[in-house]
Amino acid sequence: MAQLRPALLLFILLTLITGGLYPLLTTALGQWWFPEQANGSLIRIDNAVRGSLLIGQNFSSARYFQGRPSATADAPYNPLASGGSNLAASNPALDEAIKARIAALRAANPQATPAVPVELVTASASGLDNGISPDAARWQIPRVAKARNLPEEEVARLVTEATQTPLVDFIGQPVVNLMQLNLALDGRTMP
Repeated sequence: MAQLRPALLLFILLTLITGGLYPLLTTALGQWWFPEQANGSLIRIDNAVRGSLLIGQNFSSARYFQGRPSATADAPYNPLASGGSNLAASNPALDEAIKARIAALRAANPQATPAVPVELVTASASGLDNGISPDAARWQIPRVAKARNLPEEEVARLVTEATQTPLVDFIGQPVVNLMQLNLALDGRTMP
């Protein structure tokens, strides 16, 4: 009994610190130092939320660049159901899904090279990626330029402008933020 009381008090103290004080402190600091990011980097157009710079969206029109497929439950790019398909590389269902995605991308992008970038046919672990590599974006330039009746050079310039590079090269790879790119195509600037 002499050991149980201090253990119970320590348990309650640590629960209050890690379950109450620490989350409140990090939330307050996040709201103070990074209010835009702490609230999801939401993009508002005409007083309505149209998306987030952090979460992928389902861009299906030929006029827009498309991202990685989403394997989230019940609806694509559902942030409340983040997760992958959990299909093993040896699963025939994954092979069939990739073949179907490749066929659909080749049909939608007849001007592009036959080699489809792998990230455009495979879902990420979260199913919510908001960006793709510059190579995957460049692969889609002919389709988007044709659909918008724009010169490919102008669309390529927008891809370059939407490319985010890591602070240090060995930490990560360049990524094209699809929301930023598609907003630029619509003639809108980032809020």
